[in-house]
Amino acid sequence: MAKKQKKQHKQSGTGGTPATVALTAAGTAYTVHAYEHDPAHPSYGEEAAQAMGVSPDRVFKTLVAEVDGELTVAVVPVAGTLDLKALAAAVSGKRAVMADPAAAERTTGYVRGGISPLGQRRKLRTVLDDSASSHATICVSAGRRGLEVELAPGDLARLTDAVLAPIGRE
Repeated sequence: MAKKQKKQHKQSGTGGTPATVALTAAGTAYTVHAYEHDPAHPSYGEEAAQAMGVSPDRVFKTLVAEVDGELTVAVVPVAGTLDLKALAAAVSGKRAVMADPAAAERTTGYVRGGISPLGQRRKLRTVLDDSASSHATICVSAGRRGLEVELAPGDLARLTDAVLAPIGRE
């Protein structure tokens, strides 16, 4: 079962990440959830939902895509998939494709499976699936495999300057 920790200045036991540092600096309320990551699990997001005992529609994965050649972050529920056409439309683009994983890691400063929409090395335009607004809180990667952060979707949208749009598919 996941360990829960309330917002702390010294993320004892979990180590601070750029995401948690950004949340603390912004004075945003959040909860850190740490769990044992199994490298053999086929889905990072589904593993997080199971480990935390949270419904998969409240756990969101961070994907990096290219929209008309520009890296763009898409945050969608782990229970579904990203609709690339909808992502492109949300940012007034024509065509979206998944980004090269190495480019995503290099640009965000995080490793695949641990990319957080918060505290990225270079702030990218971000689109949050509008289903997030139907929940009081959602979980996203805290910047490391086995570490999630739970926060209000409005806070996530504000901190990332995210556009809310229907970009997820079931």
